[in-house]
Amino acid sequence: MIDKELEILRDLVAFKSVTPDDAGSLDYIADFVEKLGGKSTRVDRNQTTNLISEIGTGNKIFAFAGHVDVVPTGDVSLWKSSNPFEVHQDGDTLIGRGVADMKGSIAAFMVALAEFVKSASFDDYKIMLLITSDEEGDATDGTPLIVEYLKNNNIRIDNCVIGEPSCTDKLGDVVKVGRRGSLTGNLTILGKQGHIAYPHLCENPIHTFAPALAEISQIKWDNGNQYFPPTSLQFANINSGLGVSNVIPGKLTCNFNFRYNTEHTHNDLQQVIVKILDKHNLKYELTWSHSAKPFMAKVGSLVGSLHQAVNNVCGITPENKTDGGTSDGRFLIDCCDEMLEFGLRNNNIHQINESIQVQELTDLTKVYLNLLQLVFKK
Repeated sequence: MIDKELEILRDLVAFKSVTPDDAGSLDYIADFVEKLGGKSTRVDRNQTTNLISEIGTGNKIFAFAGHVDVVPTGDVSLWKSSNPFEVHQDGDTLIGRGVADMKGSIAAFMVALAEFVKSASFDDYKIMLLITSDEEGDATDGTPLIVEYLKNNNIRIDNCVIGEPSCTDKLGDVVKVGRRGSLTGNLTILGKQGHIAYPHLCENPIHTFAPALAEISQIKWDNGNQYFPPTSLQFANINSGLGVSNVIPGKLTCNFNFRYNTEHTHNDLQQVIVKILDKHNLKYELTWSHSAKPFMAKVGSLVGSLHQAVNNVCGITPENKTDGGTSDGRFLIDCCDEMLEFGLRNNNIHQINESIQVQELTDLTKVYLNLLQLVFKK
């Protein structure tokens, strides 16, 4: 099957689908599914395109979800090939923007799907592909529109696999069964600007914020739980001053981010921060951006089947994890009975010379095919 997988991967990478432009890649996938006997629907808004393809007429619905959009290439001169949107093969390594995140997974599933339908009756299964062009961006018009379509049409998915690159050291070592929440705070500490030689006439926001910063940064939020690591708060930026050494600044701005687990709600975390700022009598402005709530998928038969498929192909048993960044699983969880994330390794995603191994692509196809066979008992 590897020749077909490589052909599809090369075709997909050639679409310069930088968020939120699918660049024609969704039409390519739709044509592929339709040639197998399926049908497709588009749910587009603004600059974002979304594809909902389905094949089969069975009652049990299996969905593969993912995204064709990629991040920008960065400095092209640093890539081993002159064109990052052309798969460059260096021995057993395939290099190109999006090969790991996540056009490789899409190519693998497309080949697995084609193999599966050869030996299965149309009325024994229903398989859907839910593909967006806006996962790397703010996702406003991406997977949320797909979920809205599913709900409006009373479509409830039994099993959903998101093809995000879940693995770390080798294919098959990690399956994601949930994700942490993400909460960002944008904080401005207000002071009074003035000459640095006359501090009694000023109010230095750096000095007034320092004790609160120390207290916040030393908090141990929780110990995590069975599936989630401990909640983490990290300051990303702190800015103040006018770039000179003789002026006390009039304000300090900073932002920080929580990656939090199911031991908290975002409201709980916000209240802790506000309480500390108030305790230190700070004058401040604070706004919040809650981009994702934590979620935990059911660890049931789908996870069990995935474990079995990985063991059959790779000879190892995956570890169930919830770490990493946010994913579109936070939207899809609302319309799926069971859901997981499994794809290629994530060791160099978004980097210059993003790459995967040929054998990984082959094995991922086999895992997806075996998973379909196990789910539909074929």
